Amino acid sequence: MDINQIEKLAQIIESNNIREFEVEEKGFKLRIKRGGDDMPVVAAPAPVAIPAAPAPVAAAPAAAAAEPAAPVEEAGIEIIKSPMVGTFYSAPSPESDAFVSVGTQVTADTIVCIVEAMKVMNEIQAELSGTVTEVLVENGAAIEYGQPLFKVKSS
Repeated sequence: MDINQIEKLAQIIESNNIREFEVEEKGFKLRIKRGGDDMPVVAAPAPVAIPAAPAPVAAAPAAAAAEPAAPVEEAGIEIIKSPMVGTFYSAPSPESDAFVSVGTQVTADTIVCIVEAMKVMNEIQAELSGTVTEVLVENGAAIEYGQPLFKVKSS
């Protein structure tokens, strides 16, 4: 790839507000990245061969770069979320009953589960009052920070 082709690519990328572009041709790899989080990202599914005179690149619609939609909020329902990454346990031991289940009344200091993180068992409190309407995670599942664990109908 010669300098004229690179200049043409840079012009196309700038005129179409492309934030990041990568191309690989015959062992030559070129990656162009521009700053700004508000700019759309256009990504090719595979390396692209560049002809001698590259054709204009169309920008992707803004909707394609949008984040997944947030879950629909239910009136009177609050979510207990995980305060950390780890493994979710619904009971203190495999032989014990679950801390809470559907229909259980909880208060702010009610222990609802245990999250194991780095070999430490962390008791998680409800931090709200109400009735558990749904358990969103299975026992022993790996969970992420902020992941919804329980739905609680406010009291």
